[in-house]
Amino acid sequence: PGGGIARVMAGGNVFEKAGCNLSVVYGEMPVEALKAANDRGVDRIGAELKPGQKVPFYACGLSSVMHPRNPHCPTMHFNYRYFETDFGVWWFGGGTDITPSYLDEDDMRHFHGTYKKVCDKFDPTWYPKMKEWADDYFLIAHRGETRGMGGIFFDDFNTEKKERHLDFAKQCLDAVSEAYVPILEKHKNDSFTPEQKEWQQIRRGRYVEFNLVYDRGTVFGLKMLGSGVGRTESILMSLPETARWEYCHEPKEGSEEAKILEIFRNPRDWA
Repeated sequence: PGGGIARVMAGGNVFEKAGCNLSVVYGEMPVEALKAANDRGVDRIGAELKPGQKVPFYACGLSSVMHPRNPHCPTMHFNYRYFETDFGVWWFGGGTDITPSYLDEDDMRHFHGTYKKVCDKFDPTWYPKMKEWADDYFLIAHRGETRGMGGIFFDDFNTEKKERHLDFAKQCLDAVSEAYVPILEKHKNDSFTPEQKEWQQIRRGRYVEFNLVYDRGTVFGLKMLGSGVGRTESILMSLPETARWEYCHEPKEGSEEAKILEIFRNPRDWA
């Protein structure tokens, strides 16, 4: 039960594909779906379950992914969500992250600095914790590299009162435009070569790999389809319109592509 709204724009001058999902779902879920939903899995149920028993739950979330046309413009993703079970357990999760194909250090300092300011208003320990959490969460383990340049990420978050968590999520969402739009404006008209476009497509292949194998929202959504909850097109909305895989591809030593790949393999601090 429940539902939501999904809107996708494709073929734009700036964005090849950009989408937004708003969802509110409730009902009963298999334990396997709960394991996919958060860090601690079945520990978050709040009760002992009999074999085969399902978990009554309520969840809502707002997410967006924007894949620009220009390879010098990064992809941006955010997701903010709330989850509770009928056994009295609740938590917030989410974050905002950025995935460039080419490195502009000023852009990364601006993006991360924007979210550090938001976090610092609540607790100065939150940004370094959530930045590290993002670097760990967005790791493509089978590649030994991150999906992008991270940002902030949190899950199983219920250390404060609900109202304070909600206020934090709202302020993070409000910061998306400040963090991302100036980067788009700076690069949307940059010239680029066919080879740079190919590299963007290879990095989007990595984006697909992460989302289908590791992303909690995608895995949770796909597992819930068997319970009659969810919509396949909305669950897969985050995927880029096009992507590329080349066998054993490795960028040329000293190239801009090799430079950013090194940071995907060894994340840096930006704020």
